[in-house]
Amino acid sequence: MIDTEKLSDPAVRAFVTAVNSGDRSAFQATLAPGATMSDDGTERDLGDWTEREIFSSGGHMDVESEGDGGRSLVALYRNDTWGAMRTAWRFTVTDGRISHFATGQA
Repeated sequence: MIDTEKLSDPAVRAFVTAVNSGDRSAFQATLAPGATMSDDGTERDLGDWTEREIFSSGGHMDVESEGDGGRSLVALYRNDTWGAMRTAWRFTVTDGRISHFATGQA
């Protein structure tokens, strides 16, 4: 596993830190205005998805590897709803903030 503080991209590092601490405000601060996301190739409502899959269900990411300058992760993701699963994450960063992220099973 990669320690969160050693993740290469600062925006992605802040995203993972916010997810793992359950900090909604810090999470929102990582996102660019109008940010979007997709799960398993389907666009989702960012607010609804993050509340359900991260914040109200104790979401947590243990990063296994990173690529693309830190904007592509493979992580063991777990929450109280689904348990643990190996996931892939890809981030688009614009002006230091995440404008889109995509996740799905790895």
